[in-house]
Amino acid sequence: MRILLRGGRVVSAGGVRASDVLLDGEIVAAVGENLSGEGARVVDCAGKLLFPGFIDGHTHFDLEVGGTITADDFATGSRAALRGGTTTVIDFAAPDKGEALRAGLDRWRGKAEGRCACDYGFHMTIDDWNEGISREIGEMAAEGIPSFKMYMTYPAMMIGEGDMYRALLRLKEAGGIAGVHCENDGVIRALTEDARARGALGPGSHPRTRPAPLEAEAVAHLLRLAQLADAPVIIVHLSARESLEEVRAARRRGQTVYVETCPHYLLLEDSVYDSPDFMEAAKYVCAPPIRRREDQEALWEALRSGEIHTVATDHCPFTTAQKRAGRYDFTKIPGGLPGVEHRGQLLYTHGVAAGRIGAEDMCRVLCENPARLYGCWPQKGVIAPGSDGDIVVWDPEARGTITAADQVQNVDYTPYEGWAVQGAAEQVYLRGILAVDRGAVLVENSGQFIKRGRNQL
Repeated sequence: MRILLRGGRVVSAGGVRASDVLLDGEIVAAVGENLSGEGARVVDCAGKLLFPGFIDGHTHFDLEVGGTITADDFATGSRAALRGGTTTVIDFAAPDKGEALRAGLDRWRGKAEGRCACDYGFHMTIDDWNEGISREIGEMAAEGIPSFKMYMTYPAMMIGEGDMYRALLRLKEAGGIAGVHCENDGVIRALTEDARARGALGPGSHPRTRPAPLEAEAVAHLLRLAQLADAPVIIVHLSARESLEEVRAARRRGQTVYVETCPHYLLLEDSVYDSPDFMEAAKYVCAPPIRRREDQEALWEALRSGEIHTVATDHCPFTTAQKRAGRYDFTKIPGGLPGVEHRGQLLYTHGVAAGRIGAEDMCRVLCENPARLYGCWPQKGVIAPGSDGDIVVWDPEARGTITAADQVQNVDYTPYEGWAVQGAAEQVYLRGILAVDRGAVLVENSGQFIKRGRNQL
């Protein structure tokens, strides 16, 4: 089927220009002014921005955490993603401790195949290290999974420093790259023990046991290992000004460091943990925790300057019932926030419409940079002839309010309840198919696994 999106303005990381877009089957056939609509269904896009389909490089669907499972599986989470303009998600395939990477990948493929509404890929989690896993890294990269995740906190997920160094060397050799969760686990555990000894067991202890210096210290530690290995790395969900300073120091040394942040670190303040209402505070428990206003401003400045490459969600949702498991011990509150549905609206409202960033910057961090960094450019991340027909028809004048009652993601609250937003995905096309129309998700089980190549950023 041929579809002509007529009269809109196409957004790229290079700017915004008036253009029609012709879709032919699954791909973009042509981009330019005054394209012929002969034989095509014509869609009037006057006054609209045409973004490439957003890419969320950090989601956690159907993930077991602390004896419970995230509220969104691949079916519900991918529908929520699509509704918000995200046409590709990259989730984390996690083997159990002692398992081969292949076992984790097979399990996650089984969760996603035939159930995902949008396109998808995987990062492989490395939570153990041996010769077998070292060999498997090359196999994973050959199968289109060139990105990997390592943790510097959570003992069940951590590997030793020597093994992390060896993993970085092997990833460099195989053309892969690691995204790393950076927090100093040993000191976090010490602070947690101290809080328990004081009887400070409410949600307010969560940010106090994971302060910003422990993120910055871990970032600095990782970057020295990466320097020794001469390997690029990604700092995932960076939240703090101090961490940015460590990244800048590494870049001055000549290192290649990529940075991801999330909407909640750009928009929420640590005062959310001060509420006397348990649930009101517990719903914001995530790692790293929400930071100070000063950190927000530092992140926005880094976003404007290009020092931050991607804005992902770290979508890891739990219901209020699940969060209440930690009613008498904050360490038992499952950590994570929902966000996959509202990322585009939040970034447009508080970034573009507020004058903090331009539409081209939004495209850079939601579309182009994730596609390049995670090896699916130019299939994804751009509106150009030959690329997948993943397009968000964005209405910049739309107005609305975020509420839990009006969301697809499978959770009974939102951190942004009652927030006014400007801009919305009026239509979303997935490989040339109209997948979302004015908030209604029209497809199910349409997602395809995306085989990715090397980092191109």
